[in-house]
Amino acid sequence: MVYRPWSIVPNPVDVNRDISRMTYDGIIFDFNGVLWWDAPLIETGWQRTAMQLRGHPFSDEEFARVVLGCNGRDTQEYLAGRGLEEKENRRLIDEREAAYRELCLQQGEKFRLSPGAEDLLDYLKARSIPRTIATASEKMNVDFFVEHLRLERWFDPRQIVFDNGVLRSKPAPDFYLQAAANIKLNPSGCVVVEDSLSGMRAARAAGIGYLVALGYASADDDGLKEIPVDAAVRNLGELDRHRLFGGDRWTLAGSRTAAGT
Repeated sequence: MVYRPWSIVPNPVDVNRDISRMTYDGIIFDFNGVLWWDAPLIETGWQRTAMQLRGHPFSDEEFARVVLGCNGRDTQEYLAGRGLEEKENRRLIDEREAAYRELCLQQGEKFRLSPGAEDLLDYLKARSIPRTIATASEKMNVDFFVEHLRLERWFDPRQIVFDNGVLRSKPAPDFYLQAAANIKLNPSGCVVVEDSLSGMRAARAAGIGYLVALGYASADDDGLKEIPVDAAVRNLGELDRHRLFGGDRWTLAGSRTAAGT
């Protein structure tokens, strides 16, 4: 299934969503910063690229705005101040991502899913609750994560949405519209867990039903003033899975109970 493209909602606050809804039908995870906490590794690679293309590093504000959750090609052209030939763009991406993957492997036992992730994913899998990933990573990195973090234990790799060069980068809604279509759900029936502001804007633009900001102490955090989120958690172990998915709605075999239909 492929989503039908539509324009970006200019004001996320105005998205027409059912705020009275009590339970949801599935969940979509961002990957970097949510399922795998790799912020220092990503920053190391991008700061090297910034020095290479313009001679000075990102500021913290700039990094959050143009790197986190965004398409690598767009960020590279932003740094260069011009459009880049595909060959040059590809070379920069391949060099940076190869170095990033090596850094991941150098983490040893620390290269693992984020706190609370495995327990939550086991819960979702045991109840056959639809789930997938929507990541700005390219396929070579997705394949790397699937292999080394054994993501196939919980996810169908064919349903993972990644930067394929066609989907518009977050904060456009494309990634989340496609992810919802891949698990055969309406976006309004999905929970999304995001850590980047661009990703949160993308989820809101897609009409996602329930948005969770990861890495924040409260949904009222100053950093979230521009984006209305439904909940904030410090790690995935804090996600209120029983309320969001209805404790008696799914059997361990994956069938919905009569109360959940």
